Amino acid sequence: MKEVTKEVYLKWYEDMLFWRKFEDKLAALYIQQKVRGFLHLYNGQEAVLAGALHAMDLTKDKMITAYRNHVQPIGMGVDPRRVMAELLGKATGTSKGMGGSMHIFSKEHRFYGGHGIVGGQIPLGAGLAFGDKYNGTGGVTLTYFGDGAARQGSLHEAFNMAMLWKLPVVFIVENNGYAMGTSVERTANHTDIWKLGLGYEMPCGPVDGMNPVKVAEAMTEAIERARRGDGPTFLEMKTYRYRGHSMSDAQLYRSKEEVEEYKKIDPITQVLDVILDQKYATQEEVEVIDQRVKDYVEECAQFAEESPYPEIQQLYDVVYEQENYPFTPHKL
Repeated sequence: MKEVTKEVYLKWYEDMLFWRKFEDKLAALYIQQKVRGFLHLYNGQEAVLAGALHAMDLTKDKMITAYRNHVQPIGMGVDPRRVMAELLGKATGTSKGMGGSMHIFSKEHRFYGGHGIVGGQIPLGAGLAFGDKYNGTGGVTLTYFGDGAARQGSLHEAFNMAMLWKLPVVFIVENNGYAMGTSVERTANHTDIWKLGLGYEMPCGPVDGMNPVKVAEAMTEAIERARRGDGPTFLEMKTYRYRGHSMSDAQLYRSKEEVEEYKKIDPITQVLDVILDQKYATQEEVEVIDQRVKDYVEECAQFAEESPYPEIQQLYDVVYEQENYPFTPHKL
């Protein structure tokens, strides 16, 4: 695994704090009805992304996930101002304001969504990996889904084909304890989701998803296996979300005490503790980072709010152009 240096810890702290504050801002904008529809936040799960990015080769590896998908593209290199604009439905957004919260996408940065169909991205991730193997790109696809999606039949079909063809894919279930509002204990007669990989003789195991170092270690091993042609791995990231399934979730299925207990192992706090204990930065230097993050979040919000909404013509520019029907000329 690439060494976890002082610089890595400082980057982890700034990145994860930015992701957290970015989504906190989105929550505030949602309450103001500036973000419409659904809004699924990642608060608490940031270590899963930070550790994975440390193990990836961003020049060729891909990522695909479900609808809790705002910070992953930012980690992959997408301009966060454009992500914010997309959530506000603005023309400067990643999909010109037509994708919204659940459908962030960037072909340029190899981030393939953002999928609203529960489990729908699992076979798509295997398909992306098939393309890499077929074309010999050397890339690996990280395919994320939630604990609820692990109960979908598409998972088994994708697992079977991925093992049969030794596809360069890493399947990751982000087990945050609840599929919407249903605890893992109520969805199956077992709680160790990673054991589903055993039925396919797929390397699999649990990972501490609140610690970016543990995530990076497991992801490095899985990615290296995939890249050398030995096929997929299935990892269960045991993590937690501090907010509800979405902003409309009343969270009646869990206690406030449970949430506070998990906040004691907050991934951002864990990284900050190492930074201060190892004297990688002083408290004053940390405060400078905090202010830089706050300022950048406000810059993103200002960009999004000042951006224009799409024009009506755009509705016609994103459908197929028909040569013998010239009445809706395309501009894109």
